[in-house]
Amino acid sequence: MFTFTKSAIAALGIAISASAAFAANPDVGGAPMFSDKNIIENAVNSADHTTLVAAVKAAGLDDALMGDGPFTVFAPVNDAFAALPAGTVETLLEAENKVQLTKILTAHVIAGDLSVQELKRQASNSQDGFAHLETLSGDALSAQVRGNSVYIYDESGNAAKVTIADVNQSNGVIHVVDKVLLPQ
Repeated sequence: MFTFTKSAIAALGIAISASAAFAANPDVGGAPMFSDKNIIENAVNSADHTTLVAAVKAAGLDDALMGDGPFTVFAPVNDAFAALPAGTVETLLEAENKVQLTKILTAHVIAGDLSVQELKRQASNSQDGFAHLETLSGDALSAQVRGNSVYIYDESGNAAKVTIADVNQSNGVIHVVDKVLLPQ
């Protein structure tokens, strides 16, 4: 027969709460993501986001994404950048293309902290089945629910699937996507 004291029960409750809170944030790119770190502090540890991090630094957006926010970032993986036409990433990383690179990157960022559940709610409450979003670049994105998945559409109608949702940050949330979203 087991007997638990009040302090043992309280300690067990704290341990369960702590592990549940830790488990709430998924690993990304083989690295743990910590909700008390900002977007850049977490992204630099993801092996799947080295191209994105290099691009953010080349555009000079790292300080902004370390700011208070909140921001919702649709973060393309390295394979998404690799799928662009040959030479595109290298060209965008050149200093003379900083304005274009900045526009592309800020077309992946929404002001506010939008969970996938909120995106689903907005899409289901709209007449056309899409949540309509304005990015920091001033471009439009739309979120649509298909089955259990959420897809983010750019202005050209290209769709990126959210592959890892709700990676909470101290200054917002990251949703990992499988394609680069391009503004018109």
